[in-house]
Amino acid sequence: MSVARTLSVALNGLEGSIVEVEADLSSQTPKFVIIGLPDKSLGEAVQRVHNACVNRGLALPRRRLTVNLSPASLPKHGSGFDVAIAVAALATEREMDAAGVASTVHLGELGLDGRLRPVPGVLPAVVAAARAGIRRVVVPRANLDEAKLVDGVDVCGATCLAEVVRWHGLDVDVPTLEAVGIERSVSAEVEVPELADVIGQREAIDALLVAAAGGHHLLMSGPPGAGKTMLARRLPGILPELDETAALAVASVRSLSGEPVTRLSRVPPFEAPHHSASIAALVGGGSKVVRPGAIARASEGVLFLDEAGEFATSALDSLRQPLESGAIVIHRAGVTAAYPARFQLVIATNPCPCGNFGVPGAECVCPPQAIRRYFGRLSGPLLDRVDIELSMRRVGVARHDPASSSAVTTAVARELVAEARARTQRRLQSTPWRRNADVPGSWLRQGPLAPAPIVRRPIDAALHRGILTLRGYDRVLRVAWSLADLAGRGAIDVGDVGRALYLKKGVPS
Repeated sequence: MSVARTLSVALNGLEGSIVEVEADLSSQTPKFVIIGLPDKSLGEAVQRVHNACVNRGLALPRRRLTVNLSPASLPKHGSGFDVAIAVAALATEREMDAAGVASTVHLGELGLDGRLRPVPGVLPAVVAAARAGIRRVVVPRANLDEAKLVDGVDVCGATCLAEVVRWHGLDVDVPTLEAVGIERSVSAEVEVPELADVIGQREAIDALLVAAAGGHHLLMSGPPGAGKTMLARRLPGILPELDETAALAVASVRSLSGEPVTRLSRVPPFEAPHHSASIAALVGGGSKVVRPGAIARASEGVLFLDEAGEFATSALDSLRQPLESGAIVIHRAGVTAAYPARFQLVIATNPCPCGNFGVPGAECVCPPQAIRRYFGRLSGPLLDRVDIELSMRRVGVARHDPASSSAVTTAVARELVAEARARTQRRLQSTPWRRNADVPGSWLRQGPLAPAPIVRRPIDAALHRGILTLRGYDRVLRVAWSLADLAGRGAIDVGDVGRALYLKKGVPS
């Protein structure tokens, strides 16, 4: 009897767990069995591994071969275990470096000709291996650039199975084969739109700066052509660049979604799902393999819901829990997957189905009931989680002088936001929070920097009159701090609170 061991990674959401792949060869009726809670696609690895080995001149022994994926209680899915199963199976009988095989993580799917095919989720799998202290990983050639994004790991990109076992000391000929490629997006890096292209709408630009400075959620309501979408698409360009940890998390989600990842982008992601998107498209899902949705893909960036009045109410309400917790947990039968959801929500909606309600010089043809139903899809609990509610109008003057001092460029706006966030971080350096949007309401109201009663007077009155909920009260305080940070002040004053209250509810101070 001979037992060989190697390693692979099982992904559950963004979290990866090291799986020990054990192969045992015994003198019984010839059979190839995989145990350890595999799913259907993993169970089919028996035939893929068998044919791949035969076609590369590495026939498996004709005895009973049992492969165990440990821990057996951990659900395992997908074809990414193929290479590890094949290497462990071959190591039961052939002369290979047992220590090297046992300390190497193998990832990838096997084609019937023995070539390694790329699989999704290689980046988070390599991250999990690095965190577990493993320093050598074998991946398909097409996933090599993605895997090399993780520091401290020796990554080997293989074209075929013969190449892998030769690295482990087996004397075998490696044929010249073309590596299996991966479909790559033909689009180049998306160019950041210029904020100075926005004509007029200075109040809306100021609100966008406040939202960027504090990480606040924003609702823009106005007729078609007011510039809502134009403004929303310029928000990622004025946000600070992602740090190493955030960029790696964003790339890991992209990898799990099946998108090719070749480098770490520092630009915050921007997701704009269509209004016909289902709950599963927003939240993520799947019966066996839980894939991330638009919420997870927008983490560390912006989730933009255009034409929000056309979204299903249930889809919009699915955002409520992620907005509060900053994470999304998806439960399926026997599977629970968690994804990050630290996104800024930007909602754009027309005032009515035809878009002309309240527009000077335009005629609205919508009946009152249709108007109420249209805007009513944005439920009260969802609106209560929005920090800034902005009412926009169409621009009345088309003249635009690029040299005008009133034009705010993307570079200038990004610098203002960076300075404001730096002030926020200095103020919160003794706390675990780094953005105003993340600070708990209890700390804002009762902490060492709690505003004086005279400063709180406008929102105290709004809370007493029922205009604000306590959650809305805290959100007004967060926006007030962002206004103070943008202005370079070390404390909020009555003007900041009044302006924040106006941005939240349109209530004059």
